Amino acid sequence: MRRIIPIAVGTTVLAICLVLLRPANSPSSSTTVSPRLISVQRFPENGLCLPDEAASTAAAAPPESLLRLFGSSSAYAASQKSGEMADIGRPPVRTIRDTYPTYSFVAVDNQHDEVVLQDLNLWSIRIFNRLENTPPGAPPSVPRRLIQGPKTDIQFNNGMYIDPKNGDIYSVETDTGDKVVVFDRAKQGDVEPTRILRVPHRGFSLAVDEDKQELYVGVQYPPQIPVYRKTASGDEKPLRSLQGESTRLSDTHGVALDTKKKLMFVNNWGHVSDYLTAGTGRFEEASISVYSLDATGDAAPLRVIQGPKTQLNWPAAMSLDPDTGDLYVANDVGQSILVFKEADHGNVAPSRVIKGSKTRLSYPTGVFVDAKHKEVWAANFGNATATVYPLSANGNVAPVRIIRSAPEGYEGLRFGKVEAVAYDSKREEYLVPN
Repeated sequence: MRRIIPIAVGTTVLAICLVLLRPANSPSSSTTVSPRLISVQRFPENGLCLPDEAASTAAAAPPESLLRLFGSSSAYAASQKSGEMADIGRPPVRTIRDTYPTYSFVAVDNQHDEVVLQDLNLWSIRIFNRLENTPPGAPPSVPRRLIQGPKTDIQFNNGMYIDPKNGDIYSVETDTGDKVVVFDRAKQGDVEPTRILRVPHRGFSLAVDEDKQELYVGVQYPPQIPVYRKTASGDEKPLRSLQGESTRLSDTHGVALDTKKKLMFVNNWGHVSDYLTAGTGRFEEASISVYSLDATGDAAPLRVIQGPKTQLNWPAAMSLDPDTGDLYVANDVGQSILVFKEADHGNVAPSRVIKGSKTRLSYPTGVFVDAKHKEVWAANFGNATATVYPLSANGNVAPVRIIRSAPEGYEGLRFGKVEAVAYDSKREEYLVPN
C-alpha cells in the first residue's frame, strides 16, 4: 500500500489535502463517500502529494526541478474500504505561504565588513554588505551571497555565530535536525557544510569563548547549556553541560558570554516541567539567569533578573557590549530591544528600551552588538528586515540603516514551524498554532 509522503522544499508553508475518496472501481454516480482528511503537510509550488517511490527522488531534487520531475505524477491513499486505492493527483485549491525571508538572527563579520542573516522561512543564510541600506520604496536588497539548498542541511535554523578571525558561519537547527552546521565564509549556493556537530534536540542559540575555544549551545527543552570544543564535529560529546532543577533554566533561548568577567547570561521563557513526570508543569515569569562561565551540572545561578519591571516577553537572542557590559536582549513579543546592566538582578527595569513605530522593529528575535562600529543590529521576524541603531539608542528612534528583503510595508505571516491547522467556519478563518 502506498501512502502520502510530505516533501519539504525550502519553505515552511502549510497546505491541506482534503480529499474526497471513493472505491477505485466504483462508478462515481452510484457511490457516496464521506470526505476524508488524508494529511497536513508542506508542499512545493504546485502542491504535489507524492507516492513512496517518488519521495526519495524529490527529497534530493532542488525546488525548481520538482515541477519537471513530478508535474504529471499522481499520488495515492487508502479509500474508506480497506485495501482499495484512490487517485488524488490534483494540487490543492490554494496554499497559504510566505514567499519572503523570515529573519531569526543577525551577526556582523567585521573582518570582511559583511552582515549575515539567518532566514528561518526559506531555509537560507543571506550575506550582505555591512553598509547595505534599502531606500524607502526601493526594491528589496539582493544579498552578496546566498547559502541555500538540500545539501546545506539548513532546516529550521535559528542561532548563529561568526568566527571573528576567519568568518566561518556557525548555525544551529531549532527543531528537526538537531545539529550545528559550519560553513566557510566564502561558500555560496547549495553546498555541503564544512562540518556538522550533532547536539541535543531544540538547540536555539550559540556563543563561543574564543579564549578557551569552547562552543556553548542554548537548548530549549529539556533546558540545558551543553559546552563543546569549538572544533567539535559528528557525535562528539560535550565537555560539560549545565542542566537541572537548581539551575532555574526554563525554556532556554538566548546565551551571551562575558569572557573577561567569566560570566554566562541565559534567558528563559519560564515554561517549566519534568517531561518524565505528569503534573509537574508550571509557568513562571520570563527571566535572565547569570552563572559562572564554567558552571556545570545542577549549578544554581549567581543571580536572576525577573519580574514585571523587566518587560521581558519571549526574550530571544542576547548580545553583550564587551566595553560597557551592557546586555542587549531581543524582546520578541515585547516588540523591543531591552538593555540591562551586567550587574542587574531581581525585578529591575531595563536601563534603556528601543521601542516604537519609528524603530521599524517587528517581533525581533535576533540582536548583535557591533562594538567596532558602535552599532546594534536587530533581526525582525515579522517584516523581513534587519535594522541597525546607534549603540546608545534609546526610545522610539529610527534605524540608521535597514536591510529590507520584501516589498515596502510588508508584514510577514511569521510562520516558524507550523504543525497543525484548524478552520473556524463561523468566522471563516484559519487558526494556525505556530
